[in-house]
Order: sequence, then structure tokens, then C-alpha cells
Amino acid sequence: MDFALSDEQIAIREMAEGFAAEEIAPFAIEWDQNKHFPVDTIRKAGALGMGGIYVRDDIGGSGLGRLESVLIFEALARACPAVGSYISIHNMCAWMIDRFGSEEQRQAWLPGLLSMDKLSSYCLTEPSVGSDAGRLRTKAVRDGEHYVLSGQKQFISGAGASDVYVVMVRTGEEGPKGISTLLVPKDTPGLSFGANEKKMGWNAQPTRAVIFDGARVPVANRLGAEGDGFKIAMAGLDGGRLNIAAASLGGAQAAFDKALAYARERQAFGQPIVEFQALQFKLADMAANIEMSRTFLWRAALALEEKASDATMLCAMAKRMVTDRCFDVANDALQLHGGYGYLADYGVEKLVRDLRVHQILEGTNEIMNVIVARSIIGQTRHAK
Repeated sequence: MDFALSDEQIAIREMAEGFAAEEIAPFAIEWDQNKHFPVDTIRKAGALGMGGIYVRDDIGGSGLGRLESVLIFEALARACPAVGSYISIHNMCAWMIDRFGSEEQRQAWLPGLLSMDKLSSYCLTEPSVGSDAGRLRTKAVRDGEHYVLSGQKQFISGAGASDVYVVMVRTGEEGPKGISTLLVPKDTPGLSFGANEKKMGWNAQPTRAVIFDGARVPVANRLGAEGDGFKIAMAGLDGGRLNIAAASLGGAQAAFDKALAYARERQAFGQPIVEFQALQFKLADMAANIEMSRTFLWRAALALEEKASDATMLCAMAKRMVTDRCFDVANDALQLHGGYGYLADYGVEKLVRDLRVHQILEGTNEIMNVIVARSIIGQTRHAK
């Protein structure tokens, strides 16, 4: 594994950093406080190719790899983890259509998503079904050339603002084999949305329930065959876990940068507090956690790109390790600021609030340990 980025990868990262610094960072605190979803800014990201980062280029996608994608999401999240994370979710949805859709579906759905003229949301979680996604209850009953949907999805990022919903539904038997994936347009009769949730963080993107009450969706909107939905959902989540880890990494890097600058400026006992060994050791631990997180994230991204046999395990490892360590970095940065870290104007408390949910979504970190343990035990049994 070569840890040196190519000139092209460096240019891609610098492009994303420049966009984030100019179009996102100056407004992030205001968006958080006003609960503003910056759709116009997100569409500007689409104009730079960030609407389909790892979608094939024959239809207008950027055609980049998983390493390039985590570089971009880290850069965006350094400015605002909430906005960077939403763009990552949109990319996951676009990739699912590119990877599992027919050519007709790719031509029909992707152009608007790639430009981000149309936004998308991923709909798996339900009010009573989170980690045990194979038990989902939202039903899709076949009626001629349509499915009739009934049920509810919960905690859906972008809901109400997004134009396309990638929805996992039950079309058959209980368990994972009875799940299918449907593409549902926002204007579908029988589709409605709950109130925007009042959240600890991620206030720069809406989170609502997605409610189906007799919504009729054409069979032609199904990705893959009936019963493929769980496999499609999990394939999307492998990349989604890398993306959310990258967003944690970006937020942690931003928090660290703020903490280091503050420690150099803040005076106590006649000298800058950065001169105190206890704080130097804390900064060293923070820097090491960021670098370890980045290194392992890149390792997992390359494994997924190469379709390695252990890619799912490595993605789960990266998601758990990076989100845990990076939340700790942000929390330590707040502590280092003292009382000022608790004030909104400094931006550190926002990073702590935004990064906390990364340990929950795209599969809780406890479930990541389950995935890793099963992979390890399975490999051991196979070896025997």
C-alpha cells in the first residue's frame, strides 16, 4: 500500500478543500443555529462533480475511487460535518442506482442526481427497526404494474427536501430475503413526511419520518430483482460507513486545528498554555488519533475499491474506530478551550454535537463490532 497520494488525488483534495473553505465554512455556525439546509450550496458542489463521486463516468459521474471519495468527504466535513455527511449519503444513493440499476434506470434517474438538481435520501431505518434491519416492516404489495406501499421510515436525512427516496421495503417473506429496493419520487401520492426532528446536532440538514399510506410506485422503479433489497442496502452501507468515517475525520481535524491555535494564543500563568507539558501530551494524543484514523480509513477504502474478501469487515472496523476516536478528539478540543469551547461562536461545540451521531448511524458502533466478530469467527472456522 502506497501512502503517498498522486498528483491527481492531491488536486482533488485541494479542490474540495477550497470549495468547503469558501462556500461552507463561513456559514456553518449560522446554518446550524437557524437549522438551514443549504440546498443552493449543495448544488454548487454538484456542479464540481460531487453528486456522483464514484458513479461511472459514462453517464456523467466523476468515476473516482473510494480513496478519492474519502478525501473529498473529509475536506467537506472540515467545514461542516452535517453538510458533508448529507452529500455523502446522496452519493451512496446515486451509487446504488449506478451499481444495481438497469441501463434504463441509470439514464432516467442519475443525470439529475449527479448534477444535484435533484437530491436523494436513503430509507432503511424504521421506528421499531434499527440495527436488526432484516426485520423491517414497510410493505410493498404488488398490484399489477405497481407496488402499493404502507409503513414508515424513521430518522431519514434530507427527508422532505430530497426529490428521490431509495427505500427498502418488504415484498415477500419475513427476514432479509423478503426485502426489495424501490426508487420513490417525492411527488408520489400517498408519500408524506413527519416534522423536522429537534436534534442534538446535524442541524444543517433536515431529519424526518418518511410515511407511506397507499403510495403507488411502478414496478419499473425496483432496483434489481425482488428479494435483492437487503443485499443492495448492505452494499451501499459498506461505502456509507467509509464516508461517515471520513466526515468524522474532517470534523476532528477541524477541532484539532482550532485547539492548537487556541493553545498557542491563550495565556495562563505567564505563558501560552501550549507550553504546558500536560497539554502538549493531550495534543500529541489527538494528533496521533487523527493520523491513525486517516491511515486505517485509507486502508479500508482501498480494500473496498479492490473488492477484497475482507472489505466489509474493514469498513466496519474503520467506521467504529474512526468515529470513536474522532469524537474523542473533538471532545478533547472542547475541553482544551475551557469555557470558550462551550460557546457557539467558537464552533467547537458544534463539531462535538455533529460528530456524536456518527457513532450511531450507518449501523451503530456496537453493530460494527458484531460484524467484525462474525467475520473473524467465520474466518477461523473456515481455516479449520
